Amino acid sequence: MERQNYKNHRKFYPPHHFIYLPLLILLEVFGIYKIFNDEAHKLTWELFSIVIFLILYLAIMTRQHYALGLQNRLVRLEFKQRYFEIFNQRSDEVEEKLSFGQLAALRFAYDEEFKELLYKALHENISGDEIKRSIKNWRPDQHRI
Repeated sequence: MERQNYKNHRKFYPPHHFIYLPLLILLEVFGIYKIFNDEAHKLTWELFSIVIFLILYLAIMTRQHYALGLQNRLVRLEFKQRYFEIFNQRSDEVEEKLSFGQLAALRFAYDEEFKELLYKALHENISGDEIKRSIKNWRPDQHRI
């Protein structure tokens, strides 16, 4: 497996991202095309397009909502555990000062960089993306959804 870094850390689910969603998008484009080119069945194609759009919307939002909601909770829990292991203190006050993007980005840093980047996040308010770009030794997360 390729070594994970900033440029390749995003993950795709091929059946969903490269088959199901593109197929729905093609059906939606086809339906919209037919609305303007099949006057005799315009209402049918309008209803077809609405139904396909709703299926597409639900497919995207439902998958994202559940998977990302759970993943976000786990990222927060990992931060709390890691902070406790490194500093031997609860992270409640620190966690409140960080955005979720900052918390999520910090998990890609090994412990020494974690301390340095956490300090910068708290005192210089650097963004999650800036944290990721600053990581010199990327700590991969191969289990993302």
